[in-house]
Amino acid sequence: MPEPLLEVAGLVKHYPLTQGILFKKQIGAVKAVDGVDFALGRGETLGIVGESGCGKSTVAKLLCQLERPTAGAIRYRGEDITRLSGRALKAVRRNIQMVFQDPYTSLNPRMTVGDIIGEPYDIHPEVAPKGDRRRKVQELLDVVGLNPEYINRYPHQFSGGQRQRIGIARGLALRPEVIVADEPVSALDVSVQAQVINLLERLQSEFDLSYVFIAHDLSIVRHISDRVGVMYLGRIVETGTDEQIYDHATHPYTQALLSAVPVPDPEARERRERIILTGDVPSPAAVPSGCRFRTRCFKAQERCALEVPLLAVPAEFRHTPGPAAHESACHFAAERQGVAG
Repeated sequence: MPEPLLEVAGLVKHYPLTQGILFKKQIGAVKAVDGVDFALGRGETLGIVGESGCGKSTVAKLLCQLERPTAGAIRYRGEDITRLSGRALKAVRRNIQMVFQDPYTSLNPRMTVGDIIGEPYDIHPEVAPKGDRRRKVQELLDVVGLNPEYINRYPHQFSGGQRQRIGIARGLALRPEVIVADEPVSALDVSVQAQVINLLERLQSEFDLSYVFIAHDLSIVRHISDRVGVMYLGRIVETGTDEQIYDHATHPYTQALLSAVPVPDPEARERRERIILTGDVPSPAAVPSGCRFRTRCFKAQERCALEVPLLAVPAEFRHTPGPAAHESACHFAAERQGVAG
């Protein structure tokens, strides 16, 4: 891959747990994100998947600097944006925008669509002079498939899919290079999901965008992503191209997720082996020793409790070129037949 546009190294976000009223004492920490590494190339889509509570949305907020990391670096064009503040951070935020999960709560009900999409121009007036803003907002409405005449309407006058299009238009207003999409279709109907995904793909080629696409629906992530990272309890446990992850997964957690994806073909569904995970996801305030997934893993052995597995290409695949030779954080990483169907 060429020089990455966005690079994340050792990203950590811990929320302190305290007790006491006057004299607060830290007694622990919620490890929402605990050492995440990935890179995003120009024009690429990186999908991040995992169960609810694994830290996906926290990563999204950290990338946009809505939250400050506890440790680690986020480099945009080689510059660590976690060290920026004031005007320097404001300039970088212009190039890294976010599309939020819930189209119902991410839009201010007291503002018109024109004010919502045009608000970024108030913060960055150099992008659009005041006399030019209405035309630019109407152009953005047209780009995302909405009637430019809707500029004076309010959010409650739109459907869920239309509201998400408004959110996308707001994200495009400053012509960013990176868009962080935090589960942008999870609150929408299936047919509307397809429309929004197709819109995002069209806009990517039209505006030369790079996406960090966060979701828990693996089928949607496969449709839109070039590479995929699978998260579990604050860390990425497997990463690779969409073919490597979906057809040649080597981590037990990824294999379990894939086995739960609905298959429309009844014959394929009968042939597929379903992996049922036992127990609940551990609390991020009490992370298991060694491998985080060991408490639910069907491959767990004594070594898993003692050693933290590194995110690397498994030893048995390092000298064997093929789709199974991708990074996986498991001591016993291996392909499993009949999982994806």
